[in-house]
Parts: sequence; structure tokens; C-alpha cells
Amino acid sequence: MRNADNPFTDQALVHGALYASVGRITQRTGALHRARVSGRHAGEVIADLACEAVGTNEILVADLGCGRGTTTRMLADRLPTATILAVDLSAALLADARMRLPGPRHVGAILADFHRLPFPDGVCGLVVAAFCLYHSPSPNRVITEIARCLLPGGTAIFAVKSADSYTELDQLVVRSGLDPEATHRPSLYQAAHSGNITELAAASLSVRQVRNETHRFTFPALADVAKYLATSPKYDLSPALAGSPAALAAALRQRVPDAPVTATSVVTYLVALRPSEAPP
Repeated sequence: MRNADNPFTDQALVHGALYASVGRITQRTGALHRARVSGRHAGEVIADLACEAVGTNEILVADLGCGRGTTTRMLADRLPTATILAVDLSAALLADARMRLPGPRHVGAILADFHRLPFPDGVCGLVVAAFCLYHSPSPNRVITEIARCLLPGGTAIFAVKSADSYTELDQLVVRSGLDPEATHRPSLYQAAHSGNITELAAASLSVRQVRNETHRFTFPALADVAKYLATSPKYDLSPALAGSPAALAAALRQRVPDAPVTATSVVTYLVALRPSEAPP
């Protein structure tokens, strides 16, 4: 059952149930990755942008909202001279990230809230915030904090989704009758999305590049799409269905044809710099 109009910005849920275990996010991202038929893996794009921005410089890199550390690992592989820090608010996800990161090279993990980063002013050469800004009710605060931590001339890389991502799945849930209001609720990504990220970033940083990429997904059957839907806090499902892909798939098959389901999402990558200090 849903607990808030926008669960992604409900800090009680963000600090608690949404990321309290590794299994839930693994199921969610795994379902999407298996269904993706076009669009590069976001971690690969971010790693490319990071290499373009910082090259072989010996800098401090912070990967905010690192989750299970997939992008962090790619950054560590592509930036061998940098010190890489994985940062997340979830102790469970951070523990899993630690297990997956290379060692004993300069790679570490920090439990922290991105509204209050545990870094002095001007120490990071690169900060990455991928698919996490929409968990803040005030993403401008997070970007201001990122700007504070960056060296003058340092780089920030953001990745967000379009506000209308996966609306086809909302429509499926409505057609099934399992949650008739699914299409009327605010987007989970409304706080920070493709349509407002440039404005948000430009308030604190100098925007240098914005790249949009459409990702398309095809879930072969209802059992496949149920693995994603069961992890989404957007839907007001009965307790018997929420969190249970098998039960949800069975309920869907009773109501809609068991056929492939397609969905789309625009992923926006934005690269910005902290302006260099003006000469005296």
C-alpha cells in the first residue's frame, strides 16, 4: 500500500522501507535492465562523461546515491588515478556496494545524506548524482551542497529521468483495475527530472552539456513486468499483491491479456562546472 502522494520525496520512506534492503532495488533495476531494448547503460554513459571531464587527474570523486555501486565500479575502472568514494543513505545498499567495489585501491564508501555532505569546501574534482535527486523535496539544496564541495572548475554530472517515464505501466495498472488512480498521481520523478534539471543546476553551477537519450523497454510477459511493478511505491495495491511479483502477475493475468508490455523513459545527462574563482 502507498504511504504518501510522492513516496520518492517522503523522507521517512527514503530513510526506511524504500532502500532498507538490497533485494528490492536489485529486483527493480534487474527487471528494467532485462527489458531494455534501446538506450545505453547509464553507468557507461556517466563513466564516458567523467573521462571526458577529468581525464587522468588525481582527484577526489564522490558518487552520490551510489546504491549497489554499479556506477561507482565503472568510475573506478575508468578513472584509475582518482580516489573514488561511494556515498549513500542506505546502510544496506552501501554494504553491498562495498562488497562489489575494487580494493584495496583508493575506493571507499561513506554513509551520508546528500543534503549534508561530510566534505570540506572545495575538495571534490568530480561529483556524480545519478537517479537520486528526485528523492529530495528540495533538489536545489542538494545541488548547492554539491557546488560547495567541488573544487573551482570541478565537474558535476547529473542523471535524471523524464517525469513521464514508464507511463505505459501506469496505464496497464489502470486497465487491470488494480489501481484505477495510478495515472492521476504525480510522477515519482517530479522533484528533479528531464524538464527541470537544467534550471536546477544553473542556479549553482555553469551548465556545459545536456544530453537526452530515450530508453525503450519490452517486458516479454506479465510475469516480467510484475517484477518491476511490485517494487514501485507509486501503486496502491492490496497487501497481498504489494511486493509479491508472483501474486501480482497472477492478478494481472486475470484482468488483461498476457502479452509483451512496452514502456519508455527519457534519461537526461547534464554536465556542469563550479565556476573558477575570479582572480584578485
